[in-house]
Amino acid sequence: MKRGKVPPLFDRIAIIGFGLIGSSLARAVRKEKLARRIVACDASAAARAVIKKLRLADRVVSGAAEAVAGADLVVLAVPQSANAAVAKAIARHLAPGAIVTDVGSVKEAALRDLTAHLGPAAILVPGHPIAGTENSGPASGFAELFAGRWCVLTPPPGTPASAVAKVRELWRRCGMRVETMDAAHHDRVLAITSHVPHLIAYTIVDTVAELEAHLKAEVIKFAASGFRDFTRVAASDPVMWRDIFLANKEAVLEMMARLYEDIALLQKAIRNGDGKTLHRVFTRSRRIRRSIVQAKQD
Repeated sequence: MKRGKVPPLFDRIAIIGFGLIGSSLARAVRKEKLARRIVACDASAAARAVIKKLRLADRVVSGAAEAVAGADLVVLAVPQSANAAVAKAIARHLAPGAIVTDVGSVKEAALRDLTAHLGPAAILVPGHPIAGTENSGPASGFAELFAGRWCVLTPPPGTPASAVAKVRELWRRCGMRVETMDAAHHDRVLAITSHVPHLIAYTIVDTVAELEAHLKAEVIKFAASGFRDFTRVAASDPVMWRDIFLANKEAVLEMMARLYEDIALLQKAIRNGDGKTLHRVFTRSRRIRRSIVQAKQD
């Protein structure tokens, strides 16, 4: 006996912001038939032209209010600092029962900004698909971006379980593993797994930018794999990462303080020729790397 077709999760999805995540989600939704219609919204005329050329959506508009009309799921894929303005623009235009989610990397700030302008009655399921590359823009997306990665949902207390289940299923069908946690806890975890590493990468690469011309030229010429990895991370969207650090400053500063203490420990060990301490720290770090590989998050 043949299994029946799985019906779409949503009738109409409005995706506001078509960078890497927004455009990848549109591709995944299309590939997996998760919605009957996709409405794309981007403030950039150039981005809208690319969306139309690549046929990433059934309709392409410039205004957020127009985009959300009749949508049963609204996905905000804009920079963190734009959440409040977008929420304010769409608040009076949301269809009854529409679910609003986002894809940002800082969840306490998202909850604060969205709730303030959408109101406490809004059905809000903030999310963070932890996936990405250093590229941005609608042409950079691909449906397989989410495969095997984690997505964290941070719904506020009182959110209907049915709404959380639908957003969970959306990301699950995009290939992700989904977990729910408190927004503040999410922000502390991401501060050390993503935000501080990006800050380190930006800092190291910017240090090279300040070197004398002849030394900088040789660093670039003889860049080893470790430094090349830093430059890849440091090529990420400056606007997005500026917003992330400002929105999650408490957790980032906490983790940076811990990092400074650990760097000071290694600095002292190197100065004193303390190979035992260096070996102990490097061995422990190696185990973390192996556990990440075993978890298939490499």
